[in-house]
Amino acid sequence: MGSISTVRLDRQNPYLRIDAVNVFVKDQDRSLEFYRDRLGFDLALDIRLQSGHRLVAVAPPDGITVLRLIAPDPESEEYQLIGRHTPIVFLTEDVVAKFSEWSKRGVHFRYTPRLRRVQHNPRASASEQPPIWGGVFTRFEDIDGNSFSLVGIDEVSQALEEQRRAIAEKLELERRAAQELEIARMVQARLFPQTLPPLGPLEYAGVCLQARQVGGDYYDFLNLGQERLGLVVGDIAGKGIAAALLMANLQANLRSQCAIALEHPRRFLESVNRLFFENSIESAYATLFFAEYDTRACTLRYANCGHLPGLILRREDGLDRLASTCTVLGLFEDWECSIGESNLLPGDTLVLYTDGVTEAFNDRGEEFGEQRLVDSLRRHRHSQPRALMNSILDDVKQFSPHEQHDDITLLVARCAPPPL
Repeated sequence: MGSISTVRLDRQNPYLRIDAVNVFVKDQDRSLEFYRDRLGFDLALDIRLQSGHRLVAVAPPDGITVLRLIAPDPESEEYQLIGRHTPIVFLTEDVVAKFSEWSKRGVHFRYTPRLRRVQHNPRASASEQPPIWGGVFTRFEDIDGNSFSLVGIDEVSQALEEQRRAIAEKLELERRAAQELEIARMVQARLFPQTLPPLGPLEYAGVCLQARQVGGDYYDFLNLGQERLGLVVGDIAGKGIAAALLMANLQANLRSQCAIALEHPRRFLESVNRLFFENSIESAYATLFFAEYDTRACTLRYANCGHLPGLILRREDGLDRLASTCTVLGLFEDWECSIGESNLLPGDTLVLYTDGVTEAFNDRGEEFGEQRLVDSLRRHRHSQPRALMNSILDDVKQFSPHEQHDDITLLVARCAPPPL
């Protein structure tokens, strides 16, 4: 009954609080109506015990102690306690306001609120003068004549006001943080490609579904000129704002250096690594897959920097895996990059992705994995790249329908087959 407001971590000193106080009444239904409708209390409990007795409890809007409304047998000693003075004290920050509110609802007060001066400081030493606080007191009755104290003390009112200010400040900080996070989300969304310029027979599409408002996954399409396109998928170590900042750093480095990618892809990536290393903390790194596709020669030069293997589904249904050619970006100042070569012929499909795809898990803890990704790719292979991408994402979501735990990034490119 009632909620637990705070729990100590110390199990050597077991949890203890007052759970309920008994109030003896003649009729539980009438009393329940009084406490709910006139005093504004909440119903905390209404059950029928195995003995057949009904247990009803109410609680004021604040606090955790409840009042059990007990209807004793008329022949019992407890029945004689109905209508007596009770030691129960209700504490409020504004006795006058409660007095006015409850009086209008028909609650009987024994006297109007009275002001008293109270000296109280349990921590004061014998030589210290305890502070004097103002207190307001009155007593009211329920429908059976049970009387209760209603008390307000300046010290309590000031403490409540301080708590309100602290809560208001916390809410304002949370509002500002949410607003700044939304701005960051919109800014990061603009870092992804906004347009996809046509490039001969190559059809391509990409998407990033972030697990949070901002994240560390990255994809890009870089127009390298001379009928060549750079395809990029990256994954920053970490999540949230920190990963998003590093992602923006990596994107800026790639775009600022891409002019040399066409003739010197190795030097291009080594320059990107150096900038990323210099502009990030020691533990920051990113996996990256960079591919440069020549639409005229149908050749694909690539560097897999510690990333998941790229997949090429051949027109004849064969599968090529473009494995790692070098280590991750950003961890080492002296970093060497190897370039791999393949081709993307008419009818072939290239898929690049982050681990949010393959590590999505179902209720049994099984991961989606590379093989399911390949199966999905083959199942939807005749769709256009954007439709193919969306179909793969649907398969991932059906396999892992619960809350997304990691950013999901997927890029699909296909060299269009010659017309029949």
